[in-house]
Amino acid sequence: MPRLRFDAGPVRAAALDPAWGSRGAGRRRGGVRGARPHGAAAAAARAGEGPVDRTAGPEGLREAIANVLEAAAARHPLVVVVEDLHWADDATLSTLSFLQRALAGSRILFVLTCRVDEVRRGGAVRTFLVESERARLIERITLERLDAVQVRAMLEALSGPADDATFARLMERSEGVPFFIEELSCGAAGPLPESLRDVLLVRFDALGDDARRVVRTVSASDAAVDHELLSIVAGLADERLDAAIREALGGAVLSVRDDGYGFRHALLREAVHDDLLPGERARLHRAYAEALEERGARCNEAALAFHWHQAHDARRALVAAIAAMDRAKSSFAFSTAARYGELASELWEQVADAAEVTGMSRMALLSRLASILRNAGYDERALTVVDLAMAEVDDRTPTAVRVRLLRDRALYLQNLARPGAVALLREALELMNGVDDEALRAMLLNFLAGRLMVEGSLDEAIGAAGEALRIGREQGLDDVISIAANTLGGCHLHVSGADESMRFFAVAREHAAQHTAMLRYSVNYSDSLSTIGRFRDAVAVAEAGIAHARELGVERTSGSILTQNMVEPLIELGEIDRAEGLLARDLVVRTFRIFRVYTTASRIRALVWRGRIAEATALLDEWRPVMQRAAVIERQVWYSLIDAEMALAIGAGRMADAADTLLRMIDDEGPRLTHEARRLLDGGVVVAGLRASGESARASALAGRIDAAWQPYRDRLPEWSTVLRALLDGSSAALSTALPAADHPDGPAVFAGVLRFELARALVAEHGDRAAAASALAEATAIAERIGHARLRGETAAFADATRLGAAPPRGDGTALTERERQVLDLLAEGLSNRQIADRLFISIKTVSVHVSAVLRKLGVSSRTEAAARSALRRSGSEMHHDARGL
Repeated sequence: MPRLRFDAGPVRAAALDPAWGSRGAGRRRGGVRGARPHGAAAAAARAGEGPVDRTAGPEGLREAIANVLEAAAARHPLVVVVEDLHWADDATLSTLSFLQRALAGSRILFVLTCRVDEVRRGGAVRTFLVESERARLIERITLERLDAVQVRAMLEALSGPADDATFARLMERSEGVPFFIEELSCGAAGPLPESLRDVLLVRFDALGDDARRVVRTVSASDAAVDHELLSIVAGLADERLDAAIREALGGAVLSVRDDGYGFRHALLREAVHDDLLPGERARLHRAYAEALEERGARCNEAALAFHWHQAHDARRALVAAIAAMDRAKSSFAFSTAARYGELASELWEQVADAAEVTGMSRMALLSRLASILRNAGYDERALTVVDLAMAEVDDRTPTAVRVRLLRDRALYLQNLARPGAVALLREALELMNGVDDEALRAMLLNFLAGRLMVEGSLDEAIGAAGEALRIGREQGLDDVISIAANTLGGCHLHVSGADESMRFFAVAREHAAQHTAMLRYSVNYSDSLSTIGRFRDAVAVAEAGIAHARELGVERTSGSILTQNMVEPLIELGEIDRAEGLLARDLVVRTFRIFRVYTTASRIRALVWRGRIAEATALLDEWRPVMQRAAVIERQVWYSLIDAEMALAIGAGRMADAADTLLRMIDDEGPRLTHEARRLLDGGVVVAGLRASGESARASALAGRIDAAWQPYRDRLPEWSTVLRALLDGSSAALSTALPAADHPDGPAVFAGVLRFELARALVAEHGDRAAAASALAEATAIAERIGHARLRGETAAFADATRLGAAPPRGDGTALTERERQVLDLLAEGLSNRQIADRLFISIKTVSVHVSAVLRKLGVSSRTEAAARSALRRSGSEMHHDARGL
């Protein structure tokens, strides 16, 4: 389809070259049959046989252009793209208006791009747009600014991977505008490039004196300015102020924000503010601060801190910054609190009597700031600030303060996936000897128990958590009881089994009185549910926890690990689209390194699931050093690394490498956690793959090692045990018997397809039963398509080709479709997913899956697409029969 593309501006005959090129040289020389005189003249000019007749005026030129486009569109559809309409002159707009009407019945699509922010009210372009929309000649499609996920993708495409701080700064400055993202991609935190600054200031420079004064005044505020405040600071009479504001609004520099005014783009404000003279800037900010203090409005601490700082009044700025930090913290706005806390820390040295002015010590400020930074997801900065606080410790420092600083440093090391947290907590507990503060002691014991649990030192963790639980019950401390029981639940999952674990989690839920305890319960409980295969319950618990974390403003911290706890079971359930959406959103959230380690392992699994092996390999290579360091202090990370390496090897078809990784896990002498069960289950896939590739001896030996390692889970995970035994056995009888276990609604979705695929292999190898094998293969293929699993989809297709089961599908089993199956088939033909069919028919997704499998088997087809085609043929035949009877 030919496409003409040019920028808006004076219409040039050269822009029509592509359309003339599509007509062919012969047609050009012969002119346009039926063309009006001006069209023929233009045709002759384009053929080089004479000049364009310019004496005919613009009407003739428009007519000629219409003839050219109409002739080209007579042969095939034509797309005309006009970019940057906001810069169009009157001649271009007049020509476009004529062409829209003259060519309304032709096969021509006009695509006009326009930045409406650039269009002045009452200008020619706005008039053109309004009239065209009123006449229904154009349809407006609004392109929204890029969201955080899209900005991250664009940034990484332009300049490679970016750290969280760089991304956050770019997001703040660009506001999702692609042009700004591109311009700032090489220096998100640096000064504006001169070329970009000049572009931004063009509209500002076109304003009159009063309008520029108002715009400069607004630029000194980092938020929208209400009319009353602007009137005070700008110092203009009401009539002049109103006229200036209208000019700035009409010039697309300012916009109305509720009851005030702000810039259309953050970068435009930055450019104007940077253009102020130093003295002018300081005077403006002082005027703002004085006006705000005179008004005495509440909740102005943040604005006062900003303006007094810019006005170089450190004393007033320090007091306001601490007040702004505390107010933001109380509203769970931790990122904002961190910004003002860091400003207060910076100003402290500039105020000689800072302690007297603020009523707190520098150590107290730094300790509070470190905690805020941690909750905002700034883990490195939190550690740096708490170290500064610890440097202030002397002999006069109370023991409780020293203990809390040690606790905080342990927490920040944990978040950074660095060693040392356990040693710091033991030191803090030693300091507690002789200190009568059982609540603080219990808190330290709970923290220590949690660290010992993730390290895999389960017996020590149970001892510390048990002591904390005792203190909590004696003192009536609900949160202490909840967190201790939470840890005991996590430990007993690996030591005593699910029943004892769930008993402790019930206690944890009952006593979770405060937000911290409730979030910790959501994190550990959802992870434990996923570990033992209760995937749907895990998703529900994690999803509720994420909503709670969002309400509390800790989506970057607790919300991030809860997102991970939701992603893993979603992948297991085959809901890969939903899992990928969560991963994409979480990637743009600044969070702790240790949480990003877990998220990265899930991203690798998702990439492998989709068959994007090269990307998954590169991601693992990038993160393996970080994961290996974290695995030293968190045993679960070690299992995540094993999982990622096995998934990659299996996805790439390197079963020998997968077997080596699995044996490394089995032979490891470190603590054993229930997380190994899911990896052992994947071992069944590895054994089946080795067997299929002719390595029977190695498959048999690996099967023996897996079976021995599985003994602790034989009774704990009965469905998984049945599936694993069938894969290790490999016979059609064992595989057929295990199908109900593989189809369990809460089971790993991929195994429902894997077992059917292996069953098809076994049926061909053992009995040559091609009909039964084709049916099993068709069901495996349908499952692979439904869950989007690339490896299973590829293997079923390859096996179908190799055995010719796919080339000549069976005619079906001869059984008629039930009424419900006919309904499912009709909805398949409409292109609905299993979830959509379930919603339409008010049945479960699992029931839909069973019906789909039955439909494929009965029709003798191997995919949903073939079934839909068969449905279309059935309907077509019915309609033809009906028409014949009517005749």
